[in-house]
Amino acid sequence: MSPTDPDPSLEPQPEPSVDARIFRQRAFIQFWSARVLSSLSFQMVAVALGWQIYALTHSAYALGLVGLAQFLPMFALTLVVGHVADRYDRRLVVSIGTAVNAAAVAVLALGSWHGWLGPAAIYLLAAISGGARAFVTPTLPAMLAGLVPRPLLQRATALSTSAGQTAQVVGPALGGLLYACGASVAYGVAALALILSSGLLATIAMVPVVRAREPLSVASLLSGIAFIRSQPIILGAISLDLFAVLLGGATALLPIYASDILHTGPVGLGVLRSAPAIGSLGAALLLARRPMHTDFGRLMFTAVIMFGVATMVFGISRNFYLSLAALFATGAADSISVVIRQTLVQLRTPDVMRGRVGAVNALFIGTSNQLGEFESGILAGLMGAVPSVLLGGLGTVAVALLWIKLFPQLRQARSLEA
Repeated sequence: MSPTDPDPSLEPQPEPSVDARIFRQRAFIQFWSARVLSSLSFQMVAVALGWQIYALTHSAYALGLVGLAQFLPMFALTLVVGHVADRYDRRLVVSIGTAVNAAAVAVLALGSWHGWLGPAAIYLLAAISGGARAFVTPTLPAMLAGLVPRPLLQRATALSTSAGQTAQVVGPALGGLLYACGASVAYGVAALALILSSGLLATIAMVPVVRAREPLSVASLLSGIAFIRSQPIILGAISLDLFAVLLGGATALLPIYASDILHTGPVGLGVLRSAPAIGSLGAALLLARRPMHTDFGRLMFTAVIMFGVATMVFGISRNFYLSLAALFATGAADSISVVIRQTLVQLRTPDVMRGRVGAVNALFIGTSNQLGEFESGILAGLMGAVPSVLLGGLGTVAVALLWIKLFPQLRQARSLEA
């Protein structure tokens, strides 16, 4: 190199891409892997529980009661878990909650193996699992917000969502295949996945954060609700998700569709449960690659309306492949809504409040999912599965149109930041 040539070491080096910056962080890799394992377990258990309880009872009401058993502990613990997430090490909170969930699933495996697992025991263990997940669900998003810089949070949220959806693609089908070998096999593999997830979460290296230990009081417990009420955009986003999925969720009725309408058996049930996850995974990966930059409110409302229409198509379908396509569309639409809502809530909430706000948000999610399963089971028992799903999809569209009028700030939102 001649004296006049520039020194290559002094030339500006290209900045690593955003994706590379995220995946160079070991803590995020552990977090992502733990989410895959825990979501994989949840999906396998959901398939096994649904098929097992329906095989024992042949009752749509019984399917709904599984969702109710999981929801009630979450409802009872909501205010407490938010306070815990803001007072203690969030890493340990999610690790211990996941370990308790693993213990409940292991008991399901033992009960199935020895033949003493009946409906009452299933409801009890589902309630214990729901109580453990009550601590995990609101703490995970708050924990993620502390693992990545703010500019990367939307991509990180999309990638975290894709972790759950990747597991939901594999989990239901794997759960159906494992259940064909025996319920205890499905539960046993799920318990092992949860144990591994708990270990990964416990060993994540995080910068210690000193949080003010607010005394436990009514005002402190209710502060998450008060904060959400003061933020119309956050309130509109999480309540829209609540009522849309509460009315439009058809997941609890998939065992009926697989058994009595589409006649596909437990393996087909696993494939049906995978279809929304495939759609959601595709949308989440697209959003991770090409983040949204504006008109977030309009995109969220469009996604919810799409979710309702696709639910109605699934409700009336008698063709297995059309049903898969409709479920695929519901998953894609739901993923768009989830990424917008989760990122918006985290970016517009101070870190000292994220646990309590996340707990209220988790209650809304749990209400829409678990209580939605209960609502679907009751309606299906009263009027049949097909009218129940059709009415639910129509209700979702109606809620989205009503929320456009009630929350104009959300419809007009162009930025996820406050």
